Amino acid sequence: MAAETVALASDHGGFELKEQLKKELAAKGYQVLDLGTNSADSVDYPDFGQALADAIASGKASKGVGLCGSGIGISIALNRKKGVRAALVHSGLEARLSRQHNDANVLVLGGRFTGIEVAKDALNEFMTAKFEGGRHTRRVEKLG
Repeated sequence: MAAETVALASDHGGFELKEQLKKELAAKGYQVLDLGTNSADSVDYPDFGQALADAIASGKASKGVGLCGSGIGISIALNRKKGVRAALVHSGLEARLSRQHNDANVLVLGGRFTGIEVAKDALNEFMTAKFEGGRHTRRVEKLG
């Protein structure tokens, strides 16, 4: 069975955290699709959000991780694409609930506000939680 592909994208504000989470995913056996940025040089988050949203919508990756300085900008960029459900979280519990209740397919973190241990916990919860369906299904379907 092929490893699940997870796409990552960040602007300069999320670059360092993206690099750490990329290693974390690879160590757990996930196939990582790194969509950039590739340095801490200033770039525009909408470009990287669009690349990540396209990877999710096209099926190149089943899940994604988006990062920018606060997580807000890239969340906005990601959620503009039909079929993308990006959740900005600040804890492992929020990450788990975003999967269980909202069927989120992109985890979003703020690189300037999220410590590495919280980020690792959120990533683990996000990757292992399953959508519960049931009453949540009709709500997610309304999102389009």
